[in-house]
Order: sequence, then C-alpha cells, then structure tokens
Amino acid sequence: MSRAGARVGVGTRFCYDGETVEVVEMAATTAGNEVVLKDARGRLLRLSLKELLFSDRAAISPDGPGPSADDEGEIASVVLGQLDEAEKRKVLDRAEHVREVLTGYRSGSPELARADEPRPEYSPERPLEARYASKIAELGMGLRTLKRWIAEFREHGEAGLAPKKGPARRSEIAADERWVETALEVMVEHTDQSKPSRTLVIERTRARVIARFGPDAVKMPSRATAFRLLEELERRHPLFRLSTKRNRDIAGRPEGVYGKLRPTRPGEYLLMDSTRLDVFAFDPFTLKWVQAELTVAMDWYTRCITGIRVTPVSTKAVDVSAVLFQSFRPRPAVRDWPRHAVWPEHGIPRTVLVDVEGAEGPGLASPPLVPETLVVDHGKVYVSEHLTSVCRRMGISIQPARLRTGRDKGPVERYFRTLREGLLQVLPGYKGPDAHSRGESPEDDAFFFLDELEAIVREWTATVYHCRPHASLVDPGLPGLRMSPAKMFEHGMARAGYIEVPRDRDLGFEFLRTKWRTVQHYGVEIDRRRYCGEGLPEVGIRSPYNGPVKNGWPFQMDPDDITRIYFRNPTTREWHTLTWEHAPSARMPLSEDALVFARQLAAEKYRYPDDRLAVADLLERWNLGLGTTLAERRMVLRLSREQAAIELPSTEEETVVSLPSVRTALGEAAEPEGPAEEPLPESVEMGDDDEADLEDLAAADDFYADALEDV
Repeated sequence: MSRAGARVGVGTRFCYDGETVEVVEMAATTAGNEVVLKDARGRLLRLSLKELLFSDRAAISPDGPGPSADDEGEIASVVLGQLDEAEKRKVLDRAEHVREVLTGYRSGSPELARADEPRPEYSPERPLEARYASKIAELGMGLRTLKRWIAEFREHGEAGLAPKKGPARRSEIAADERWVETALEVMVEHTDQSKPSRTLVIERTRARVIARFGPDAVKMPSRATAFRLLEELERRHPLFRLSTKRNRDIAGRPEGVYGKLRPTRPGEYLLMDSTRLDVFAFDPFTLKWVQAELTVAMDWYTRCITGIRVTPVSTKAVDVSAVLFQSFRPRPAVRDWPRHAVWPEHGIPRTVLVDVEGAEGPGLASPPLVPETLVVDHGKVYVSEHLTSVCRRMGISIQPARLRTGRDKGPVERYFRTLREGLLQVLPGYKGPDAHSRGESPEDDAFFFLDELEAIVREWTATVYHCRPHASLVDPGLPGLRMSPAKMFEHGMARAGYIEVPRDRDLGFEFLRTKWRTVQHYGVEIDRRRYCGEGLPEVGIRSPYNGPVKNGWPFQMDPDDITRIYFRNPTTREWHTLTWEHAPSARMPLSEDALVFARQLAAEKYRYPDDRLAVADLLERWNLGLGTTLAERRMVLRLSREQAAIELPSTEEETVVSLPSVRTALGEAAEPEGPAEEPLPESVEMGDDDEADLEDLAAADDFYADALEDV
C-alpha cells in the first residue's frame, strides 16, 4: 500500500532551490536537528531540519512511492462522486468481497464481525490461495479479475474498485478559430444595442472576416454549423436567449472576486433607493390614475425600514432628505396598530423596558437610528447638493454603489420584491412589474390616494415585514436561528452595547434647503417672493457668515411649502418663522414648482400679473378641474398630501400663537377637541366673497363624492 508520508533519512532525495540534493548526514545539536545535503556537483550544505521540511525552497523528490501532486489519477472523492447510487452499491459490494478474502470479515475487522463470520471457506487460518478459489466459485469470476480487485483495493481503497470511466467526450464543432473569435467580437458589440438575429450576426462575422483576413484565408462554416457555433458562444456571452436587460446585467458583472460590505451593528450602513410602484394611485383633482414612486431607507444589519415616502410621478431631493430625516425622527405609529408592531418612543428595544405599557403616546412606526454610512446609487436626487450637504452636516459618509449594479443594494432591492409579492399584487390597481404582466385596464380599479397608499405600505412594513423571520438574518454563533428584523434590532443592540440619539430638538430644519439672502427694510426676498416676521436682524448689521452672497444670511426653505421660511438667530440660536406676503391667498401649502407654473399662466393671461393674482388663478384652475397636464397633476398631488415631507418643530412664534389664551385674546374661536374643519388663515377676514367661495368648495366636494361613487 502506498503511503502519504515519506521517510526522511540518509539517502532521501529533495529538490532544494531547483536542484536535486541528497541527505548524507543527520545530527542533533543544541540549536535543533540539522541535516547535511549533497548536490550533484558534490557540494555540501548544512541547514536545519525544520527549514528542509517546511520551507517553500525545498520539496520531497517525487521519485519514491506514494501519492504526489502530479499523479495522473483523480482523488477518491472525485472518482466516487461521479457514480450513481447503483454503481456506488456495486463498489461497496466488491469491497466487502475483497475484505472477506483478505481478512475473513466483510467489514475487515473482527470487532465488527457479523453473526455468521468468519465463514469456514474464508477463515483466516486457511491459505490465501484457498480463499481465492472459494470466492471465485462463489461469484463465478476469473482469478485474474479477483487479483486485480485486490491489487486496486490495496492501492486506492474503494475508489480503486470503481468502474473505469474515460474522460467525457466533448462535442467540438470543427471551425476556424479566427471565425469563432470574430463572431464573439460581434456579439459583444451588441451588448448595449437592440437584440439582433442570428443571421445578422453570421453575416456581419463573414463580412468582417473577409475584410480582415482576405476572401479565401478563412474557411467559412456552413449555415447549420454557424448556428451551432453561436449556440456554443451563447454560453460565453448571452445575446439571443435572454432579455436584453438581463444580457447587459451579465455583461456588466465584475471580472474580479465579488466583495461585500459586512455590517456589524445597527446604523452602520443605511441603504436608500427609489422604485416605481406597481400600483396605480388616484388623483383627487382630475379623478384619473397616476403613477407613484416609493423611496425607503433600510438599516443593512437589521433589515429594518427606517423611512418611507410615496411621491407622485417622481422623487425629488427633498423627498430623499425627508426619508433620511425619518431615521432620526420616526413617524408616530397609528393607535390601532398591534402592540408588537410599535416601537418605543426612545428607540430602546421593548425587551429592555420594565414597563412598556406605561410609555406615553402611541409609540413609533420604525426604530430610530443615527446612520454612519449612506449607500445610494447615482440618481440625480441622491447625488444632489442638498443631500450631500445634509450628510456632511450630520457626519454621515456617502458610499455610492457601482453604476448599474443593483446587487450593491441587494437587501433593499429584495424588499421591493417582497413588497410587490406580499402586498401590492393583492391591492386594486395592481399593474404588474412590466408591460408584459399588465392587465387589460388596471387603472379602472385604482382608488387609493397617495397618502392612503403610503399608510398601507407603512402599516404592512411594521406589522408584517418587521415581524417575519428572514432567511438572511442569522447569527454566526447560532446558524439555525432565523430572526425577524425586530429581533435582529434587539440582537444588534445587545451586541453594540449603546444607542445614539439626536441631540438637537430642531434637527428637522437642517434637512431643508439653504438660501443665502440679504436683509432689507421690507424683509427677505427669494425668487421675487418677500418674507417678513419676527426675529430678523436689523438692516445694516453685518452678517457673521462668509457665504456666497455678500453680507448674506442663511434661510432654510422647504420646496414643497414656500409660504414660509425659517431663520436661526446666530446669537440666541433660536429658530424663527418668516411668512410670505401672499401666503393668505394660497390657503394651503404651495410648492415652488406650482408658483413657477402659476406665473407662466398669469403672464399669458394678464399684462401686469403679480404673485397673488397668479396663485389665485392657479387655484381656481385646479378647482375647476382644468389642470390635466402631467406637470400640473404632479404639483397638485404634492400639495394634496396630508403630511408634510419633514415634520418641523414649532418655533417660538407659532407656539405662542397656538395657545388658547392668545387665540381668545385675538378674538378667535377656541379650537374644538374633536375633529373639525380646517380654519381659514388668521389674516383673512370672512366676507361675502369668501362665503361664496366656501359654497363653491362645498359644491365641488359633493361633485367629487358623486364621481367617486360612480368610479
């Protein structure tokens, strides 16, 4: 039997630094065992035995018996792995017969002897030739076959008894390599183009081969052979069988080894992405369907969704900032949610609390986190100056994903699929992931408004997604345990040992867009809009900021609500609200896009338009249902949201004005405890025209109610 080890002594040959050497002496010294080597030219070399055995400079000579790295035969696991169950059973039976001939026992050991073993004809006392004769008579085989089995078993074990199989025959198609390489070159060129036919690829390959090597230099394959060659090349570079999008994804795979970020605690990596929802939403102004986009933020370690926002048509930079802000300040949970779906107000896992029921308020819809790194793609809203400035201010580093590489944000992409398969496909208005999966008229079933659709997604995420075990959420110490995102958050808290909380109550103002303007005697002017209010610095005071505007001051602005801006006094560090002079005519939050569009309409209609007239005409146009263009519907939908993108804290002026005693002193009615109609702005007095407007609004509500019933 061959041995895996080699005996090292005088006369053993080694390959040392590429030369063959022989051990001529071995000695034990105070420094350790040493050997004396002799090369072919008679030179002697003394070195330690450890260096000879474990150094990369020396290797045992392959001349002796035993396995070596350059053996022609395959290892036992490869040989046995190619056998099916019947062949494996046959090999085991042969091994039992061989062991019985050699030892008298089918298992090869007396300790594992069966009840009738050893049988008399195979007793170990009998001569080996007699046992050969008994086995030949039992199996009906020849002596040479039995001796070959025994020799193979002694050399290779059970693997030596396996049937000898030659190498698998490869069906190679005879063709000139130059034609094959040119065809592959043509296929690669069509990666970013529309899918061609096989005939077109064959014709272009033929023309390129003739132009490159000459008309008769390369033998052209027949049409049938060319088709078979393209089928073989399809395995190297897919082009014809899969979709063009899938072919581009395969061609864009990295050539090197795949890497992966490995989060170790909650908040280390925050994934953000947007996707087009596969459900039509409803336009409350035009009574038509509209497409919506979903933007989410996911903690990579726990898979918890920390921010959700549904927007009409497309996503803007302020929406991305709003989703990021929800990670710091989560939305409050709905009171009728089950208790297991609600997070405590302060973000500590509920198992740490002594009395969860005693917490005030309904709780939070998602866990609060302070992200360290933001993983985003290269979309315009994610690489915008707004978001990068916010992240720089918060100390959040941005890690951009590779171009057109969705697997860099694999967990959030998987969430979108889970959302579609677990929720969206059972909702009315589901249109499928692509045009090939769309029904005949899915928009006829759409009746969810955008805020309702966002509430549904948020509730499903909290009650189902966060509480369902995920196959990818595992602890290396307990590989069989499957945890939900909520449980993984608790596990991460115990592993990290601490949490971070925002230290600033007015954190929301920092997620708004900053505008640099000078202070004039009438207030502040931004894009021909004038703002004024308490807290502005006096005219003539030099600004302490070195901004892009000379002697300019920073003002925070929400693009979705330009009726007010915010200013922080650099001395007192208090925030103040400045109101637009035409804000009372808007009667609701007005976006920047809507005002620009209103100015365009007013310029076409009036000779000397102003902002107040433009806003009034725009609102009248929408009330009459004339805003049917895609741009107008997007503006209206953004204004019709019940919740603001970023829930800003109340400034000192707003807090004082909202006190009941102040409202009573100003002659205003006290706010009722129950739900009531939204009051008119404080600076607008009710007159005959206003009463007529209210009657028109009531009539419009009745009209939409009837229309919804018809739908």
